[in-house]
Amino acid sequence: MNGVRLILEEAKKVIRVEAEALLALADAINGAFEEAVRLILASKGRVVVTGMGKSGLIGQKIASTMASTGTPAFFLHPAEGIHGDLGMIMKGDVVIAISNSGETDEVVRILPIIKRLGASLVAMTGNASSTLARAGDVFLDISVKEEACPLGLAPTASTTATLAMGDALAVALLLERGFKAEDFALFHPGGALGKQLILRVEDLMNKGEAIPLVPAGMLMREALFVITAKGLGITGVTDGNGTLIGVITDGDLRRALEKGTDILGMAAGELMSRNPKRIGRTELAAKALQRMEEFSITSLFVFDDDRGEKPVGIIHLHDLLKAGIA
Repeated sequence: MNGVRLILEEAKKVIRVEAEALLALADAINGAFEEAVRLILASKGRVVVTGMGKSGLIGQKIASTMASTGTPAFFLHPAEGIHGDLGMIMKGDVVIAISNSGETDEVVRILPIIKRLGASLVAMTGNASSTLARAGDVFLDISVKEEACPLGLAPTASTTATLAMGDALAVALLLERGFKAEDFALFHPGGALGKQLILRVEDLMNKGEAIPLVPAGMLMREALFVITAKGLGITGVTDGNGTLIGVITDGDLRRALEKGTDILGMAAGELMSRNPKRIGRTELAAKALQRMEEFSITSLFVFDDDRGEKPVGIIHLHDLLKAGIA
C-alpha cells in the first residue's frame, strides 16, 4: 500500500509541477507574443517549425495544429535541413525555431541560413541570453522553474510549456483570421466532425419523385400506397397549389387504428397532423438531426428557405445515419 501511495503522490507531483509551469507561462505572456502573431499574419509565406529531439516532436504538433486551423505550416527537421532540406524555406516564410537551451547545435547551425533566405525568425526558447534568443526577430520565453522529472533531466514541464505556447499561437492566429468551424471542417473531411460541418441537408435529402406527397382530398386507401411505396413511413399532404399543409406518419395511422377509426374512407386532409416540422435545404445536416431529436421525429420536409411553401425534398433519420452524421 505504501508503494501505491508513493506512486500516486509522484504522479500528482508531476501534474502539479507542469500545471504551475503553465500558469507561470500565462503570466509571462507579453507584447512579444502579439508581435509574433502579427509577424505571422503579415507573412506572405508559410510557417516553418523546427526543433530537435523532444522539441522537434512538440514542433510537429504545433505545425499540425496551425495547418488545421488556417495557418499554412509544416515541420522541418533541422538535421535534415543542413543536408539539403533548407530548400523548403522561402523568402517571406516565418520560421519558429524551438530549443529549450537555445544552443541546440543543429538549430543554431541553420540560423544564419534562415536569415540569408529572407525568412523571419521566431525564437522559442527558455534561455533569454542564448544564441537562438539573440538571433530571433521575436523571442518567446518558454522557460520553466523546474522540470517535473525528479532528476531534472527529462524534458517534461518545459515541453508542456512549449506545446501550450504553440497552441496559444495557433488559436490567436485562428481568431485573428476569423477562422470558422466550417473552415476547420474543410481540412478534416474524412472525420465525423468534417461530415457534421460540411454536409448540408440538400446533400442528403430525397428529392423529385422520391418525395412522398398526396393531395388533401385523396382517400387514405390510396394514400397508404404512397406511404408504402416511398418507404419513409410518412407522406406530406398538400393543398391545390402544392403547398404543404400537413403530414401523415405511421404513428398517426397507428393511433387512429387504436381508436377504431375506419381510416380507409377518410380523406388525407382529415387524418393529417398540421404544422409539419421543416428545415431549409442549405442548413447543416447536423442541424436536421438536432431538430429531429428535439421533436422526437424521424423525418423533416425540406424547403428552399424558411418562407417556402412547396417542399423540395425530405430528409430521414436513416439518411443521416448512412452519412455518419448520427
